[in-house]
Amino acid sequence: MSTPLLAPVRPAFRALAETIVPEAATLDDPRWREVEAIIERALDARPPAMRRQLVLFIRVLQLIPLVRFGTPFTRLDPARRARVLAGVQRSPLLLVRRGFWGLRTLVFMGYYARPEQGAALGYRADPRGWEARR
Repeated sequence: MSTPLLAPVRPAFRALAETIVPEAATLDDPRWREVEAIIERALDARPPAMRRQLVLFIRVLQLIPLVRFGTPFTRLDPARRARVLAGVQRSPLLLVRRGFWGLRTLVFMGYYARPEQGAALGYRADPRGWEARR
C-alpha cells in the first residue's frame, strides 16, 4: 500500500462515513482502520489523479456547510449532516453527484466488506459460487 490516502482527511471522512452508514458511529479505532485499509487497498489500483480528486472532494464536503451553517461538516449534528449530504446527492452538477456516489460506494465497501460485518449480516461467500447451493 502506498502512503495513507485518508489520513489527512480522517476526521471529515469518518464524519461523512457515519452519516452515510450510521452504524459506523459504533466502530472503535481498530475497526475504523480496517475500513480505511479496505478502501485504500481498492484505491491503490486507481490513477493518482483520481486519488487526489477523492481527497479534494472530501475537503470540499467538509467546507460546504460553512456557507449555510457557519461551521464545517465535522461540527454539525447528525440531522444537519444528513441534510448537507442530501443536498450534495441532488446537486444540479453531475460531477458533484458522481463524486458523492463514488464516495458513498467506497464507504459501503469499507464498512460491509469487513469479515466481521459480513458474518453479522449472514453473508457466506463461497469460492464455488452458485454451485455451493446445489
